[in-house]
Amino acid sequence: MDTLEVEIRVLPPMRVASAQVTSATPERDAWARLEPWARAAGLLHDPASRPVFGFNNPPPEPGQPLYGYEFWIRVEGSPTLPEGLELKEFPGGRFAVTPCRLHGDSRGSVPEVWRQLLDWVHHSPYAWRHTHELERLCNPGADEEEILLELLLPIEE
Repeated sequence: MDTLEVEIRVLPPMRVASAQVTSATPERDAWARLEPWARAAGLLHDPASRPVFGFNNPPPEPGQPLYGYEFWIRVEGSPTLPEGLELKEFPGGRFAVTPCRLHGDSRGSVPEVWRQLLDWVHHSPYAWRHTHELERLCNPGADEEEILLELLLPIEE
């Protein structure tokens, strides 16, 4: 198993376009709602300046097949959004960040890497700040087998 690499990063406040879906496959369904508009608006060509974040909303419940997932993409101003998307303000903050592959990560599945990151925070000088735990999509548009993520755990000193 590889060692967990963790970087501390401060995200600035930002305006985001949001797509939220509750279903049996909410990640795919929320992406299918956000991606066509974001691609047509030219927002997917520079993931450094237009980051794409996702998170469970609402989170999975044991024994329940449906849960929610929400995708955000950074936008400027007040773009006209299609039905099913909305503008939100993200306050930013400090995060513990580790890279993760959606499939085939040597440290385990995405939930296993999340548990390792939470364990890292418990043994660090930081505390978990209970707000959005984010997954940044590093390569929007990649095939599912090639998707790279950054897991962002909100922290405070």
